[in-house]
Amino acid sequence: MLENVKVVLVGTSHSGNIGSAARAMKVMGLSRMVLVDPQCSVDGQAIALAAGASDIALNATVVSTLQEAIEDCALVVGSSARSRSLEWPMMTSRECGEKVATEACQHMAAMVFGRERTGLTNDELQLCHYHVAIPANPEYSSLNLAMAVQTLSYEVRMAHLQLVQSHYRQTQPDDYPRHKELEMFYEHLENVLLQTEFIEKDKPNQVINKMRRLYNRARPEVQELNILRGILTSIEKRLSQIGK
Repeated sequence: MLENVKVVLVGTSHSGNIGSAARAMKVMGLSRMVLVDPQCSVDGQAIALAAGASDIALNATVVSTLQEAIEDCALVVGSSARSRSLEWPMMTSRECGEKVATEACQHMAAMVFGRERTGLTNDELQLCHYHVAIPANPEYSSLNLAMAVQTLSYEVRMAHLQLVQSHYRQTQPDDYPRHKELEMFYEHLENVLLQTEFIEKDKPNQVINKMRRLYNRARPEVQELNILRGILTSIEKRLSQIGK
């Protein structure tokens, strides 16, 4: 899924920001960088600040317009640091991560970041399906480009991991024992407790019922039940050795 997420940088003027953004992307598992009309090149400073993620910066796709960058994307989210006169669907950074992660499972999605000083223009924002504003400290909301990329990339990754875990839970259900297997365990447990004289056969008591409630509450899986049966078997073997 993460391969279907583009990070689009529009009009970047400082090469170091390209390198820092590449590093932020790679840390979160994103690899598709697109540069729209960059005002600088991927130079030595960009490579230095990429710190091991220079492959992303060097392999970035360079286009002249935002339309070219997002032409194959079914979802486009534009980052906006300030409120606009445009009445456009807004989302938080958390909602952005969830939306991008979900839709990127089926098609290409893009997160678009504007120029360091002025951000995205209104015309560019109108090319986006949603706008996202990172809820920074209102008294000091100065996020640089790489920080913004890092924040939204992190949200995408967290949402992606939740989707993966959810899918794993659906496709890999817990392997619980059948009722018959549980009854065999309870019978085995009762026999061992009788052999060790923890309970007495001629005196009714609630020990086994309480043990049933305990294990029913714990819901041991098949492997765990096998371990318990193995422990009981080892006790039986030891008792038989002592009795000889």
